[in-house]
Amino acid sequence: MIGPEESSATTVCKACGLCCTGHLFIWAKLRSSELDGAEPLGLVVHREPHQRGFNQPCPLWDGVCTIYDNPKYPRFCRTYKCKLLKQLLDEKTTLPCALTVVQQTISMIHGIEPLLPASTNPNFRERLSAKMKLQDADSDFRSRAEALVVVIEQQFGVKNFLDE
Repeated sequence: MIGPEESSATTVCKACGLCCTGHLFIWAKLRSSELDGAEPLGLVVHREPHQRGFNQPCPLWDGVCTIYDNPKYPRFCRTYKCKLLKQLLDEKTTLPCALTVVQQTISMIHGIEPLLPASTNPNFRERLSAKMKLQDADSDFRSRAEALVVVIEQQFGVKNFLDE
């Protein structure tokens, strides 16, 4: 249920979080002016000019973003809009439909995660991509993963999901 002051977009973002959890992205961008302020928040910051940001999953995600209302909330996080969110904002989909897409996608992810090998790498996208490259990935896993990739690319607009 949407609170009186919560927009449909905020409701979808808070229900989803896939851009924070490492399910869509490997890392998130930071502006150079955000680097010093991000470290005290608990983010492990990379300062290389070509990859200035922090790795996903975001350590500040705890089922919801723990800094969503913080003034130091990174600009990239504040301004990023996946394809599903853009469709909601453009009234090309409804809130119930968008929430259904989110829940179905999360369910697909939960069905695939146990099939991934144990790893010290917490990033789902990298682990999924690595397993897909293996010749011995079984057909059930491969079909589930391919279906998920289609959803992520078509519904969320993440291009070349398996490319690193």
